[in-house]
Amino acid sequence: MVSPAIALAFLPFIVTLLIRYRHYLVLLYRAVLLAWLRDRLTGTSREQRAFQYLLAHAIPGDPHHILQTFDQWCYHCEHLSCVGPDKGRIVERVLLERAPLRVLELGTYCGYGTVLLAQGLPPGARLYTIEGDPRHAAVAEKVIRLAGFSEQTGGGWAPCHPAPVTEGDAAQVELIVGPSEEVIPRLREKHGLVNANLVFMDHWKRCYLRDLRLLESHQLLAEGATILADNVLFPGAPHFLQYAKTCGKYHCKVHRASLEYFRAIPDGIAELRYTGTH
Repeated sequence: MVSPAIALAFLPFIVTLLIRYRHYLVLLYRAVLLAWLRDRLTGTSREQRAFQYLLAHAIPGDPHHILQTFDQWCYHCEHLSCVGPDKGRIVERVLLERAPLRVLELGTYCGYGTVLLAQGLPPGARLYTIEGDPRHAAVAEKVIRLAGFSEQTGGGWAPCHPAPVTEGDAAQVELIVGPSEEVIPRLREKHGLVNANLVFMDHWKRCYLRDLRLLESHQLLAEGATILADNVLFPGAPHFLQYAKTCGKYHCKVHRASLEYFRAIPDGIAELRYTGTH
């Protein structure tokens, strides 16, 4: 049994650790423990609860207000691992600079990033978004429709067999449900994506490198394509970053920011420019 004297000797060290890592402990509580408890008490997932909040507070057909309402939920109710408003501005700036017509999103989750991308695309653009979890995809479909991207508006929602992109059309969204490692090889043949001008990665960080190499091997990256990868510093994607910086195929930089909805936790979003050289 540990003596009181030894326990007291370690007390300052423990207090120092708690103070230093308090923000991470709060994140653990909000993102894991609280969500688990509410899932059990309500019988619904936090993604479903977030959508119910959107229905009650967001303006249908207004993508900007949909994102603002998402942010309010994440700041004041429960944490969702969306790109968030701070890093979202980086994505919006890149969209404005590049004006891509063919965009691929890996990790739809509950549709936050999809709405962010779709509202910033030029007329005639198409957004393909891949989600591996059918439960998340079901929520994302409702969010995309609520934001106004639907067949009825002459734009976005295209669940299957999309029409060819034309310059006069509004941006279109196609949600594809399935594991990214299975969907990516079929994108050209089954979904008509010849290559992507911009790729946004926000799925499992351990899959970033694998899926980037899949995109390369299936020649799905257009010359000069931009790849944006969220959360490369926290929780981190070190192997992805090392490959991007050393393989000779990309110009790579990391935009330093904070973790979504936790300003005290540092994070970053990587921006890669594909050169195609070896």
